[in-house]
Amino acid sequence: MEHTISSKFNRVCVFCGSSSGKKSSYQEAAVELGKELVERRIDLVYGGGSVGLMGLVSQAVHDGGRHVLGVIPKSLHSKEITGETFGEVRTVSNMHQRKAEMARQADAFIALPGGYGTLEELLEVITYAQLGIHCKPVGLLNVDGYYNCLLSFIDQAVDEGFVSPTARGIIVSAPTAKELFRKLEEYIPEIDELSSKLIWEEMERPNYVPEPAVTT
Repeated sequence: MEHTISSKFNRVCVFCGSSSGKKSSYQEAAVELGKELVERRIDLVYGGGSVGLMGLVSQAVHDGGRHVLGVIPKSLHSKEITGETFGEVRTVSNMHQRKAEMARQADAFIALPGGYGTLEELLEVITYAQLGIHCKPVGLLNVDGYYNCLLSFIDQAVDEGFVSPTARGIIVSAPTAKELFRKLEEYIPEIDELSSKLIWEEMERPNYVPEPAVTT
């Protein structure tokens, strides 16, 4: 009988590199994360690429029988899709729509090692959590201490008064997928989302247009 673990998450968004990184441990962690999603019966939404860590985690989830949803801008097809894709691929017009759709589909966010794009996606969902726009947990899979410098920077920002201790608590991290999921499952948001919930729902609409600025 297949061993599974119940989870409060139906689908998790994974941010990660379109490169594999220099260490085999990064690639192994991507596969491990995919298998952990399968074990917990969680579906995947991610950036839609077939290369690098994106390809590894999506293949592991697909091979395990869970649904995979990739969201990718049309302009990145030739760069990030070079072979077989796994599951459903949804093409959007631009990077903003990609991030919005992934966020809308996910119950939680996990960042594997990655570069500028991964950091930008990660920091956006952290900022939205800080503003109370969502209360979905955000986790770093800190493989071989990859995110140690980022975590140290955030701790310094707390010490210098630029990030509140409460906002620091938005981020959870762990070196393995199993330990990270334990923390994500136990996560309780400290920031009230009620005041900004309607803003989040408005932003999710395809025809959302911000209100014009008022000048005085």
